[in-house]
Amino acid sequence: MSTIEYYNTNATEYAASTVHANVSALYDHFLPYLAPDASILDLGCGSGRDSKFFIDAGYHVTAVDGSQELCLLASEYINQPVRHLLFADLDYHEQFDAVWACASLLHVPKMEIHGIFQKISIALKNHGILYLSFKYGNSERDSGERLFSDYTESDIPWLVENTDFSVIEFWQSLDVRSNRTTEKWLNIIFRKVESFDPTAIV
Repeated sequence: MSTIEYYNTNATEYAASTVHANVSALYDHFLPYLAPDASILDLGCGSGRDSKFFIDAGYHVTAVDGSQELCLLASEYINQPVRHLLFADLDYHEQFDAVWACASLLHVPKMEIHGIFQKISIALKNHGILYLSFKYGNSERDSGERLFSDYTESDIPWLVENTDFSVIEFWQSLDVRSNRTTEKWLNIIFRKVESFDPTAIV
């Protein structure tokens, strides 16, 4: 079973277990970098929990997910369409002020993560913000019928190598779900650095 097949098969249970998780501490790190009317791409929105929070707070939200079943559940929850889209098929161009990828890019194989970063960079406006989170560790593993790529602080220089991103801040956190309170996460916020344009020289 692939990771996406797992989420399609277990969409209802997964959504129910995550939709009410209190991640307000993550919002507190992320939102100070955004203007009140910012546009946010919720990349791998899952249950729609974070999209709903951002919509209710007045932001312009585009929600996408690779699981068709989660798209259906999330669209009902946030009362707007959720686009079925794989990370590798991202096709937005300088459209967003921020990308929120909470516990989603952790399913990308490590050998593919830089290609996904490039697509995210294209989707972001110059100086746009990217938040992402990974399970804390060093492995690339199959667990519970899903692929997980784990990272620690020592991996951050490699993550941004040859990308348009600079690191703003990073921190560890504990899982807020009651049955996962000993599980650690690595959270990182990046800013897209404006690319050098040689045609701009006069």
